[in-house]
Order: sequence, then structure tokens, then C-alpha cells
Amino acid sequence: MKLKIFAAVLIVVFVGTIFVFKNNNGGEVMAEAKSNKKVLVAYFSASGVTAGVADKLSKAIGADLFEIKPAQPYTNADLDWTNKKSRSSVEMDDRSSRPAIANKVTDMSKYDVIFVGFPIWWYREPSIIDTFMESYDFSGKQVIPFATSGGSGMGDSGSIMQKLAPKAKVDNGKRFSSGVSEKDLKTWASKWL
Repeated sequence: MKLKIFAAVLIVVFVGTIFVFKNNNGGEVMAEAKSNKKVLVAYFSASGVTAGVADKLSKAIGADLFEIKPAQPYTNADLDWTNKKSRSSVEMDDRSSRPAIANKVTDMSKYDVIFVGFPIWWYREPSIIDTFMESYDFSGKQVIPFATSGGSGMGDSGSIMQKLAPKAKVDNGKRFSSGVSEKDLKTWASKWL
């Protein structure tokens, strides 16, 4: 008798569990499993716009956050894209330029997925991102670029970053506006988590 009651309770629990996990389409059982992947959001931000998007992304997906800080901070004059002799113009004109980074990720080996954020400069990633990509072993890791820009797209950023980290899987990435929501960032990032 006790065995029959126990079996009936198990059936009720099982059926209840299936009912709870059914999706709204009335279709398949869909339980959302939490990813076991360790995720990092690394970013370089010259004006604070990319920093804001990176912060939203890290909160939305529960990732660690790392700011890529230049050893020599950029001044407003350095960032004057209308001046061909400004620091940023000179760096972007020289594809071999590798601005020094002031800090390091403590243990890059522990991360499976790395989102790398930056502003678009001259239709691609800033040279300091090239420094970042060459500073670590990204073997077997998924790297996803994301960028901020007033209107420029990602350009060749993904393919350039792939060449700099040939043993990683680098996605083409996506450009976002400063007003992007955490919800939209989470939806976008979920395919890699």
C-alpha cells in the first residue's frame, strides 16, 4: 500500500514538473538550464559610452567585467579624429600600432567566453584592442566583439581579431547604441552562453 502511495506521489510530482516547464506554445518541455561557462566582458572605452554598454551586458549575463585601460590615457586632443596628427589618428593609420595596456586580466585561462567591447574608430576596432588580443592565449575560447558608434558598423573588426587570435573562435559581433537595454543585450548574448 505504501509503495502505491509513493508511486502516485512521484507521478503527480513528475506531471506537475512537466506542466511547469511547458512553453507557451503548448509544445515541448523546455527547462532553462544555467550555463556552466565562465564569461568575461572586457572593454575599452574612450568617452564612457562603451563602458556603459559593457556594464549593462555584464549585469545582464552575470559575467565578470574588465576595463582595458591604456598605459597612457587618451586626452581629448588625442581623440580628435579631425586632426591627422592626433594620437588616435596616428595609431589607426599604422596597422602595426600596439598601444600599451596598464592592466591585465588576472587569469584568462578560466574563461570560456569573452565579450570584447570598444568604440568604432576608423571603421574598425581601436589599436589597443589589437594589443589586448595579442596579449593572451585565446585557444579554444569563444570571442564576441561588440561595439558602440554613432553610425559606423563593425567593419572588419571580427576578421581582424580572428587573425590576431587564430586559435579562438571569433564572431563578427554587433554594434549597439548607448541606449540598448539589458534585456536586449541578454537576448543577443544568450546564443554563446
